[in-house]
Amino acid sequence: MSGGRIGGLPLGVAILAVLIGIFGFFVFLIGVLLLVLGLGVGLASAGGAASVFGLTGAAAGLVTLIIGLIILAVAVGLWNQELWALVLAILVLLLYAAIEFVSQAFLGLVIVILLLVYLVAVSRHFD
Repeated sequence: MSGGRIGGLPLGVAILAVLIGIFGFFVFLIGVLLLVLGLGVGLASAGGAASVFGLTGAAAGLVTLIIGLIILAVAVGLWNQELWALVLAILVLLLYAAIEFVSQAFLGLVIVILLLVYLVAVSRHFD
């Protein structure tokens, strides 16, 4: 492993892919939990029990589950150096940069800008 690379994968991209994958896994689990609780409580309320989450919770769980799967797909795409994953990651970072700027969270903005610069710098490694 020379030059901070794992095979053809830049080390920073590998670290980002793993961190994004862990985050996506937790988002996916939260989605599953919300979906199960929403459906379970929704079914229980049909029998007369009080509903906490109901079908709205199940819908939120389904949306969260899908977002988790998308995040996991981006992590795998970054690991495999897929161009679509790089483009999606850059677009999300640009969105975060705008949010950080508007909220005047300048440390967060600097971190996002550094990540953007890094991803653009290693973009030649993506197909």
